[in-house]
Amino acid sequence: MINVVFFAALREQLDCSELLINDDNLKTVADLKTHLANKNDQWQHVFANSALLTAVNHDMVNNDHSIKSGDEVAFFPPVTGG
Repeated sequence: MINVVFFAALREQLDCSELLINDDNLKTVADLKTHLANKNDQWQHVFANSALLTAVNHDMVNNDHSIKSGDEVAFFPPVTGG
């Protein structure tokens, strides 16, 4: 299983803080994003954002990063400063 967590505004937008996903066909972060975007229109809108940040096992990664069972994948909204 892959543990998926959502932080900051994403948690509120999706009304979800954490999911467990058991799908052996998910090989990359991009695969996982596509899988999650297919849940409904709100999730599709969130995962269409190309600025969405992703960490796998606490390391920031890009969309082609490999994932496997036992990984924790975290999604963060884009960070802004000011």
